[in-house]
Formats: sequence, C-alpha cells, structure tokens
Amino acid sequence: MQKRLVLDQQQIAITLKRFCYQLIENHDDFEDTVILGLQPRGTLLLDKIVALLKGISGIEVPSGYLDATFHRDDFRRRDFPLKANETKIDFLVEGKKVILIDDVLYQGRSVRAAMDAMIAFGRPQKVELMVLVDRRLTRDYPIMPDYFGVKVNTLDSQYVVVEWKEQGNPADAIWITEKVKN
Repeated sequence: MQKRLVLDQQQIAITLKRFCYQLIENHDDFEDTVILGLQPRGTLLLDKIVALLKGISGIEVPSGYLDATFHRDDFRRRDFPLKANETKIDFLVEGKKVILIDDVLYQGRSVRAAMDAMIAFGRPQKVELMVLVDRRLTRDYPIMPDYFGVKVNTLDSQYVVVEWKEQGNPADAIWITEKVKN
C-alpha cells in the first residue's frame, strides 16, 4: 500500500499553534465561545487545541464532545448498525459562538449531522468549523472550513489517515493512502 506524507509531527505542531492564535484573534477573551469536538476523531484534536489555548492565553474555553451518529443521513442505510460515541456537553450553546472541530473534512455529511445534533443544546449565535485536513474536491454539501491546516486534492479511492502518538503511533502524522480493493 502506497502512503504519502501530508504533514509530519513538526508541521502539525505549527498548525495547532496557528489555529490557537487565529482563535485568540477572532474570539478575544472567549466569553461567548465554546468548542465542540466531533466524535470520534475530532476529540483528540479538540483536547490538543484546548490545552494549547490555555497555555498560550491562560483562558480555559468551555469544551465538549459531540456525537452525531443518530443524525447522519446514512444511519439507516448501513448493513450493520452504527455504534454511537459519548456526547459530553455540560453547557448550553444557546447564543454562543460554537467552534466545531474535526480532523478531516470529506463530504460534509458529518458536519451537517453535527449541526443537527448541536441544536439539542440550544441555538448558537454562530458556528465555525476547524479541520486539520480539507479534502477539497469531495464535498456533497456546501460546507467549508473557517480554519484548516492543509487542503488536499484526493480521489474517492483514497483515505486521509490522521495518526496521533496518543493512539500508539510512533509520531503525529497525516497520510494519504489508497483504499484496499477487495
């Protein structure tokens, strides 16, 4: 299987710091801002961003994990039932500026489902999207990130794999790989 490195550990670290400075510039004291990581892969990125923000600005931004499994448009179309992840939000988003975080923006379906799921916690004032990787040419919905690490042109026959040291990988890295043919 052929793998192509998109971002290495050092580039990811620079990208995460850039995200934090952009958020500080756009949200100042974060008084009316909350951050939600999309389950399952956006939560590790969320935890890293929240920790970096606290280290840089001293501000602890309210954050939580959002699962959108039951809001997906393909939920009942699968051959096997999807397993839901934990939603962990102990605040309302009513009137707040919400930053949704995920690792890869592919078709836009997960983000659309997340916006539906988020409404259970109130109507936000504004929603922004942050992703490490924007797979530009694959969108099914007109969803664009406000913050992105890198834009890549990929085929449907390819995967974008985000590896984290916290998951047992040797280093943080982002790869493009070919899907395995059956």
